[in-house]
Amino acid sequence: MLHERDGGAPSPAGTPEFNWQAHSILIVDDEEGMRSFLERALKPRCGLVETAPDAEHAMRLMARVHFDLLILDIALPGKSGLDWLHELREAGFAGDVILITAFADLDTAINALRGGASDFILKPFRVDQILNAIKNCFQRAHLARENFILRRELAGLSVEVDGLVGHSAAMENLRAVLRRVAQTASTVLLLGESGTGKEVAARALHRMSPRAQRPFVPVNCPAIAAELIESELFGHVKGAFTGATESRNGLFYYAHGGTLFLDEISELPLPLQTRLLRVLEERRLRPVGSEREVPVDVRIIAASNRDLAAEVAAGRFRQDLYFRLAVVDIEIPPLRERAEDIPDLMRHFMNLLTAQLGVAPLAITQTLLARLTAYGWPGNVRELRNFVERSLILDGFPVEALAARSDTFSGVDLPLDEVEKRHILRMLDACGGNKSEAARRLGVSRKTLERKCAEWGESVA
Repeated sequence: MLHERDGGAPSPAGTPEFNWQAHSILIVDDEEGMRSFLERALKPRCGLVETAPDAEHAMRLMARVHFDLLILDIALPGKSGLDWLHELREAGFAGDVILITAFADLDTAINALRGGASDFILKPFRVDQILNAIKNCFQRAHLARENFILRRELAGLSVEVDGLVGHSAAMENLRAVLRRVAQTASTVLLLGESGTGKEVAARALHRMSPRAQRPFVPVNCPAIAAELIESELFGHVKGAFTGATESRNGLFYYAHGGTLFLDEISELPLPLQTRLLRVLEERRLRPVGSEREVPVDVRIIAASNRDLAAEVAAGRFRQDLYFRLAVVDIEIPPLRERAEDIPDLMRHFMNLLTAQLGVAPLAITQTLLARLTAYGWPGNVRELRNFVERSLILDGFPVEALAARSDTFSGVDLPLDEVEKRHILRMLDACGGNKSEAARRLGVSRKTLERKCAEWGESVA
């Protein structure tokens, strides 16, 4: 497959600027002249370029270094490039492979592409041809990452991507802080009660940052089983554990060049906190079962609705990780502290949800807004959104239910912990003791719900 377009041509409209320095390449060819030719062409451009004269030397290099792409000659001494390609794919190598050869026919080319080659180029070739082939490989990998992120969002694994809503002093101050912090590469810790919109703030940070054209990958830490979260974040190689029938990239891989949002990070198991700290400090990770470290270029935004300093004191969270995350910590205000934003939020959710549900909007009166403003909203913005959705489904605002909740716990003369407890227990009661359904309505994981109830000595079995 020959390529005529110059490798230095600008990226097509709508695609991010191609970054050669972010990639590593291994050249495997027994001809010293070809290795030297490719090395001279690629070293000034790429972050890392290594060479090897045969598969044996190449395998030793790959045991120590991660390579995004191999340029592999078919006619190698000992083991042919085509045979080795089949072995690499069988072992789970997921990187791109460009096969090059001076002697090929149609059958060889077909076998190469069927065997997992990303491209096939005949010698002799020009510099622009190999550069264009490499660029195409990396752009396809970038599109695969974007498609993965899009599928996760379409599957409903993250909240809507709308921006921050409201013009209260608290929200204007938050916007100003986010704009300032967004331009840095620092790790950010978002703090606030459940339902305040920490993921919305994280997305706003990403959109205003230099990484805006790269992926934003949200991870709900407590929603992933403890035994799977390491593989989910860092990936694994084939055979790393029972059931690992093929290699798999982790979410760090899909967030490459962009932002990884770790929601409710306090729920991470302590051993994984240790691994995460090492990744943050060294900017390298090791997939589960692998002997090789992989460089990562990811900005971390973490969030928690718990007091992480208290978690550190209780021995449930690593102090060094806490300090590493809290380079910049930002408090997201609860809805009761910005009640003047409720009209804007009501209109926003009304527009959003009528389109999603395919129903007509409801009239928002001043009387209704006065009653909504007087309510304490212990579930914050998430509770308000659920209230609007329920109202649209029922074709009317169930304000009496809010009044009953206000009578039960106004939040004025009760500690916040007691307000939270009563709200959770009331939700459990409303769900007939079904903790999975209660957790879904509350917007938390079942594990978090069980932990809360255990702290209060309440049974949720």
